[in-house]
Amino acid sequence: MSQTVQTLSLGGGCFWCTEAVFVQVTGVLDVESGYCNGQTQQPTYEQVCSGSTGHNEVVKLVYDPQQISVREILEIFFVIHDPTTRNAQGNDHGTQYRSGIYFTTPEQQQEALSIIEELTKSGAYPRAIVTEVLPQTNYWPAEAYHQDFFEKHPDQGYCMAVAAPKVAKFRKTFARLQKPDR
Repeated sequence: MSQTVQTLSLGGGCFWCTEAVFVQVTGVLDVESGYCNGQTQQPTYEQVCSGSTGHNEVVKLVYDPQQISVREILEIFFVIHDPTTRNAQGNDHGTQYRSGIYFTTPEQQQEALSIIEELTKSGAYPRAIVTEVLPQTNYWPAEAYHQDFFEKHPDQGYCMAVAAPKVAKFRKTFARLQKPDR
């Protein structure tokens, strides 16, 4: 493993679903559900859900770029959520569910803009991509009960209806990037 790890936060709707996928990705060393790019310090889940804080529900990934590239992470991200819906993913609506890539390095920013441009030019989606690409700011971890939610509650209704299909899609599309123990 390299000594240099990087972090990147992704907003792709409910963080339970996004976390459920990225904990399975080779080279992703840690996945934490949290809130970023809002105004409030130490926001609560209830505050974020009200839409008053400006925060987005995200997963903060710590990854080893020697094992997985930011491009591969973003390819997974664009397969497991709809980047064309503003402030919504499926039945989840509100600014806290917006599609977002929150970078911590200039290289991550460039790769995000590049992949969005490629997907747009290729016509991969029937509507315009609305994913925001911004520096990660004002990040706060979500409450403990949100961490590893899918793993702890796989039979919960939302997990079965929304998270499980995303995990299945990841496993089918990116089998080569799945951790061997998953």
